[in-house]
Amino acid sequence: MAALDTNILVRWLTNDDAKQSAIVVRLFDAAINKGERLFVTVTVMLEVEWVLRAKYHYDRQIVTAALNALLDVTELEFQTEPALEQALWLFKQTGSRDFADCLHIALVSQTGQGPLLTFDDRASKIEGAQLLRD
Repeated sequence: MAALDTNILVRWLTNDDAKQSAIVVRLFDAAINKGERLFVTVTVMLEVEWVLRAKYHYDRQIVTAALNALLDVTELEFQTEPALEQALWLFKQTGSRDFADCLHIALVSQTGQGPLLTFDDRASKIEGAQLLRD
């Protein structure tokens, strides 16, 4: 099973480079035809969110829809998919949450550890995090 880098998923989501986007579509089609899946690490998903938000200036709703769309692609297999799903759920709950914080908390939760201790006041408001005070 091959693993995908951020730029592969961004090409597929944005179609911003017709030649590379076509290559990605062929890659996905080949995976379907062979009955194979392509692997996506949790760090790639974290970077995809950042690229869509910071480089493409997509708003929160579009970024969330894009990440959901990726999770729905049957030819993709995700590292810690339950944590990614939980992170997206937390991310959708309010507009002030950072996806990275949501993912950190979800990963901690999925391992049965927690809470996530933080000095970040905003992150501490997410269920599963706790503000560490001096």
